[in-house]
Amino acid sequence: MKGYLVLENGDQFEGNWVGQIPAEPLEGEVVFFTGMTGYQEVLTDPSFKGQIVVFTYPLIGNYGINEIDFESVIPHVSGVIVSECSLESHHYEAVSTFSAYLQKWNIPLLANVDTRAVVKRIRTTGVMGGQMVVDPEQATLDHYTPIEEKMLTNGVSTTKIETYGTGLYHVVLIDFGYKKSIVTSLSHVGCKVTVVPYNTSYETIKSLKPDGIMLSNGPGDPMQLTFYLPVIKKLALKYPILAICLGHQLLGLAFGANTKKLKFGHRGANQPVIDLVKKKVFMTSQNHTFIVDDSSLTGTGFSATYLNVNDKSVEGMTHESLPIISVQFHPEAHPGPSDSSWLFTDFVSLMNSVRREKVYA
Repeated sequence: MKGYLVLENGDQFEGNWVGQIPAEPLEGEVVFFTGMTGYQEVLTDPSFKGQIVVFTYPLIGNYGINEIDFESVIPHVSGVIVSECSLESHHYEAVSTFSAYLQKWNIPLLANVDTRAVVKRIRTTGVMGGQMVVDPEQATLDHYTPIEEKMLTNGVSTTKIETYGTGLYHVVLIDFGYKKSIVTSLSHVGCKVTVVPYNTSYETIKSLKPDGIMLSNGPGDPMQLTFYLPVIKKLALKYPILAICLGHQLLGLAFGANTKKLKFGHRGANQPVIDLVKKKVFMTSQNHTFIVDDSSLTGTGFSATYLNVNDKSVEGMTHESLPIISVQFHPEAHPGPSDSSWLFTDFVSLMNSVRREKVYA
């Protein structure tokens, strides 16, 4: 049966429903992901909350869904758009097909869409809202609420404090919508990780006696979380910090910088980033539309240490005096290459240095 993606500006793209047909128009911010693999991680990444994802790679689903590559226990995408959907799984670890997994969670899938045309439109016009509908006449985007006006964090953050693993260093991870692979990466470098809700008080975090603080990734506009900025700054003045993606943006805001929205963002496992100190380029995995505004860093104590090679946007910051690692990209790199996984080791080194200073103080 035919289905349609209707964009906020009125543009329509025809496709065919795979599996369940939505009874009502399905709304979301339409974004595109450029990775050749990693669709399972995308579906379950909380940073995609409230978004309809267009996959640019022409064939999606050919290796199915396995039991180990989930980034969270449930998928978070609102809908999925593909050029061609494989209805079979050609991998020995697969336990489900791509389409069956989406049907299980009632997430609409539209295939046989001219995804190149959709992406070209988004790159030209910018990220916008859209609806997946049975009939274009059903589309009602006059009252579409932009994602920057939605509070999405409370729909993806944990509601209780949980501890994972053991290790020489205790990291408190503030959950704005964290990915499982971040906890895995911290565990691999010898950390015990305690995950806390996004609105946890400074006193509660302090009582957990952390060696360091992790500010996680998450969905939406960081300006929706301005109420929590004083806690973030207070933590950054006391503990070593590792901040990723949304956490990186919140850290910048906490110290007086501004954030802004890119035209269509960075989503994929092939984003080139340059280290301004080492003068080296490496590939990163990314998923974001908002960035820290480079022109607003003056007076914050931060300076940009990494830039996106394509558009020169800020990809990382260091502080002039505080033990902070703050990056826009995902060093856990799952999906994507592992070029930047050493940042977790650097974070452990920061915690170790601060621990030694306390011992010899």
